Amino acid sequence: MTTQPDQARSVRRRRMHERQAVVFGLLIAALAVTGLGALAVYTGAIESPFDRPFTAPQETNPLADVPVACVPDGALPVPSGDVHVTVLNASGTSEPLAGLNEDVLVERGFAVDAIGNAPDLDGDGRADVMERTQIHFGAAGIPAAYTLAAHYAEPGLVLDAREDATVTLYIGEDFEDFVDPELVGIAADVPLESREGCVPAAEITPRPLPVAPAEAGEEAAAQG
Repeated sequence: MTTQPDQARSVRRRRMHERQAVVFGLLIAALAVTGLGALAVYTGAIESPFDRPFTAPQETNPLADVPVACVPDGALPVPSGDVHVTVLNASGTSEPLAGLNEDVLVERGFAVDAIGNAPDLDGDGRADVMERTQIHFGAAGIPAAYTLAAHYAEPGLVLDAREDATVTLYIGEDFEDFVDPELVGIAADVPLESREGCVPAAEITPRPLPVAPAEAGEEAAAQG
């Protein structure tokens, strides 16, 4: 004679088997769909969603198209005390980078004429930001610019329209530290070496000197 507990146990066992059958059925169906999809990708019937070429992020160099002026033949490094530098913070940070650079440059014998933030040429009320540290100079200041550049890690060299031998140093976002004095690599009695791919200054159109929007308006009004 079948007891009530045995009947209940039999019902539970049957339901458990039914659930297991459903679960295994779903797993088998999923594996079958995955296998068919893999076969379709393998045979080229469909395109793999992961079959995309790897691309490297493109680095931007704002000075890539700016020609670098060559050093005049036989030009020697300029004594640091004769290199007159204006140091401007163009890093976009509030850190006192201009003052830091002034301290180190003065310690190394350079004549720092002034320090400050980069000019606000776009008129947005903030100092302009430069990705790369740059040295701006005129044709008369090429040896001075190369002399200063030896103390930094590959700064940009930009020829502008100034007529004197002064240089302007823009501290960019990439600034981390100075070149160690022992690694500067120039000697007073050894001619400076031009950068690879440089162009004679006479063949370069100098960049115009920076003019703030307000000053540009005043010049236009004066000319009108």
